[in-house]
Amino acid sequence: MAIIFITGANKGLGHEAARRLIGLGHTVLLGARNAQSGQVAADALGARFVQIDVTDDASVTAAAADVAGHEGRIDVLVNNAGIHGPSGDPGSLTGADALAVLDTNVAGAVRTISAFLPLLRESADPAVVNVSSGMGSLSFTHDPERVESKVIAPLYCASKAALTMLTTQYAKALPDIRINAADPGYTATDLNDHRGFQTVTEGTDAIVALATEGPGAGSGRFVDREGDLGW
Repeated sequence: MAIIFITGANKGLGHEAARRLIGLGHTVLLGARNAQSGQVAADALGARFVQIDVTDDASVTAAAADVAGHEGRIDVLVNNAGIHGPSGDPGSLTGADALAVLDTNVAGAVRTISAFLPLLRESADPAVVNVSSGMGSLSFTHDPERVESKVIAPLYCASKAALTMLTTQYAKALPDIRINAADPGYTATDLNDHRGFQTVTEGTDAIVALATEGPGAGSGRFVDREGDLGW
């Protein structure tokens, strides 16, 4: 069974992914920025809580040191922490708005991968799952038949496009680690005020599948609950 670290796992997709992975017998380290809500969530699920704020270098470094001192390795890193940012008319957006979204959704993954890379390399089968979105897909956001084309969320969409490309680049640069991106689909969570038509369990199908697939499954892929996607 694997040791799996999930960021932003005190609620939503991260919490449900943690619940499902624990149910499959894996050891889950539940990462969250808020110590109180993170500890409550971890206790309820039977996970170990590790405080982490992916926008803070010192916090990410401390989280990796915590895991190094307790487990000594991780087999899977799930970069799930993310924010939505402003939607609608881009005329009101500011540079600060953009930096805040990119800091969490993109730079947060960079910080976390860098800090946890030594722990991943202690695994016999290391993997990284970046929770991206079809909202960052060129084809999906241009397809009038898909819900992704109906939403105006410039910063969120741009950040998820960046995260998917980051995934392909890391996969090429780090061939010893399986690195893939998951598209949860339009799932009812706090991120969209629970407007999504998928349940949170359906939304974690791709995350759980990527976190539990075996060696040789492939790297640099973009995957939803139905399988591999283009972009």
